[in-house]
Amino acid sequence: MQYRKLGKNGPEISAIGFGSWATGGDWGGQDDQLSVESVRAALDAGVTFFDTAPVYGLGHSEEVIGKALKGDRSKVVLATKCGLVWDEDKKVSKNGSYDSILREAEDSLRRLGTDYIDLYQMHWPDTDTKASAEETMRAMDKLVQDGKVRYVGVSNYSIPLLEESLTVRHVDSLQPPYSILRPAVEKEILPYCQEKGIGVVSYSALTSGLLSGNYTYDTKFSETDWRSRNKAHTVDLKSNVDRAEKLKAIANQFGITLPQLAVAYILMHPAITSSIVGVRKPSHILSVLPAIDVKLDEATLAEIRAIAAS
Repeated sequence: MQYRKLGKNGPEISAIGFGSWATGGDWGGQDDQLSVESVRAALDAGVTFFDTAPVYGLGHSEEVIGKALKGDRSKVVLATKCGLVWDEDKKVSKNGSYDSILREAEDSLRRLGTDYIDLYQMHWPDTDTKASAEETMRAMDKLVQDGKVRYVGVSNYSIPLLEESLTVRHVDSLQPPYSILRPAVEKEILPYCQEKGIGVVSYSALTSGLLSGNYTYDTKFSETDWRSRNKAHTVDLKSNVDRAEKLKAIANQFGITLPQLAVAYILMHPAITSSIVGVRKPSHILSVLPAIDVKLDEATLAEIRAIAAS
């Protein structure tokens, strides 16, 4: 495993992180024991960065991850999020208000079974209650002052929202979507984070399965699967499968798998601290670890970008 410093002030974390969206059971159900086994396998492989969120299974993912890490808490950097809340009817809404953030933190600490959160991240910009990024960051800073949070991050933020947040305190990390097929952050956001000393832990390296190498023109998703309503997985599926096949040919030249190429590409960018990999079973994290040792030359990177843009 390789370890990288999270921004200018953060801790060292593993270059590949454990993503626990599936652990919550929202994406096709999940066996809790298998989730625990996945966490243990990741720990044994040297993974130290574990990322979860309250909204994953409406608290369930945090509970499972907390139990799985019990006894190894001091060895890991545990990240969770805030800003997405739900009511008694399980309707989720965005809330970045000061009081809500403080309240959510207490709930996450309880579910995780810990007295501190290493990295606390605002999950999405608040477009519902319209709380400002400045108000959200004041709450996050209060949690740091109280010793309940060690580092503060944001997820899915634009540069203007980052700039507003920075008027309150340093932002230790940004978590954006980033993949070969979704490279938009390369243009402005990643350079900005480099300039400001903000670490980047990206998610969706495989573009929700499009770079798994498992999709064909005939792949269909059930009506309950969000991908059935996603343009990249429906209208654009054929062109994305074609791109995946071309990328697979490049992977073959390096003697690696397509998912390993996808993660290696992300890790090559100097702004990236860690690539979060979604995990349902041990093989999902273990199979991509060889990506850490893959070095892609500029000609190969250019070829990959050309395929993505085709």
